[in-house]
This record gives sequence, structure tokens and C-alpha cells, in this order.
Amino acid sequence: MARFDEVMATFWGAGDYGVQPSLTDELVREAEGVLGVTLPSALLDLLRVQNGGNVAADHDAFPTSRPTSWSEDHVPFDGLMGIGRRDGMTSLLDTPYLVEEWGLPAPLVLLAGDGHCWIGLDYRTCGRDGEPSVTWFETDPDTELLLADDFCSFVESLTASRTYNA
Repeated sequence: MARFDEVMATFWGAGDYGVQPSLTDELVREAEGVLGVTLPSALLDLLRVQNGGNVAADHDAFPTSRPTSWSEDHVPFDGLMGIGRRDGMTSLLDTPYLVEEWGLPAPLVLLAGDGHCWIGLDYRTCGRDGEPSVTWFETDPDTELLLADDFCSFVESLTASRTYNA
């Protein structure tokens, strides 16, 4: 398993899809106010390098301990939402609307997903100022799967989707 700073150096993929303007302290304060939580410092460190976008192919999947509707042994993580209001781009700031729209639990901050499946920071156990776990949520079968105890561990455990059987 790679250390967080090693992954951070190679985390972001090519392209500008999903990339928000550079992260500022003001944007972080706005996001934490809108979301009603304290965001993990490891997440903010990544977003200060690039504020959302495509994840590099070496880090675009997370291995799972049990099957999901997506796969027998992993879930996708090909993009990470940033913080901002760039037109046409979904952002962490859209979480309150998306949580309500898709009937997800709260407090939660969505990191990636498409509506039917989401990866999110789960604050239900730690409280709004604690260190949230990272959880996979499926809205159609209404199931969830704990992926990692914290965001840093989640990032350190990311792998390449190409290493899994199609």
C-alpha cells in the first residue's frame, strides 16, 4: 500500500473535465458551511493540487471485501468532485441536493458517483467535526459498504481498474 503523499503526487489524471477553479480558503469555508461538516485535511490537500477532475488510471478503483452491483471485487473511482460552482460541473457543494434526490443518509459528503452508485464521506458515526469513513452507496438495492475508516486510508488503498477482470 502506497503512502498518501506518494499517491498524491500521481493522483490526478489528464483532462479538465470536472476541474473547478483553484481551491481557496474562502471556498473551503463556504463548502464546510453549506455541507455542515469539517472536511478531512487529506481531501483538502488533494483538492489544493487540483480542484476535482479525473483520477489517474493507477488510482481509479477501490478493492472490496464483498461483491456489489458494480463488480465482484472492486468499485470505480475515476473522478473526484471538487469544490466550486463552475457551470455544468457537479461539485461537493451539490451534496445536499443529491443526498435528498437519491434518498441517501445524512450527514454525508458525496465524492463521486452517478446517481445509482456513490462514494461518500460518511459522518453518521464520527459526527460533523470528526474524521468520516468512506462508504459505497447503491441507491437501487439500497445497500452500502464501508470502504475505509478515513479518507487518507481510502486514497492509499486505491488501485488500477485494469488489474481486475472485466
